[in-house]
Amino acid sequence: MAWGKIWLIIGFLGQAAFSARFLVQWLISEYKKNSVIPVAFWWLSLIGSFLLLSYAISRRDPVFILGQSFGSIVYIRNLMLIKKNGTSKKLN
Repeated sequence: MAWGKIWLIIGFLGQAAFSARFLVQWLISEYKKNSVIPVAFWWLSLIGSFLLLSYAISRRDPVFILGQSFGSIVYIRNLMLIKKNGTSKKLN
């Protein structure tokens, strides 16, 4: 398989992970009847961000690279806070 196709797949996987985080957030919020940001949201954000950053680097797109570079800091920090404070609960 050509590298161009591989990078295209990585880009689509990153976009799928980013899109899935909103679906997860919506479904959990509907289930709990309250607005909730589940841990899976932050993991999908981090995975999507990493994959999209990798894709952006392969495309040598400075705007896309800059846009994806800083989000991962927020996602990692939220996961650290969740772990530190023990705020992760079942379906949360």
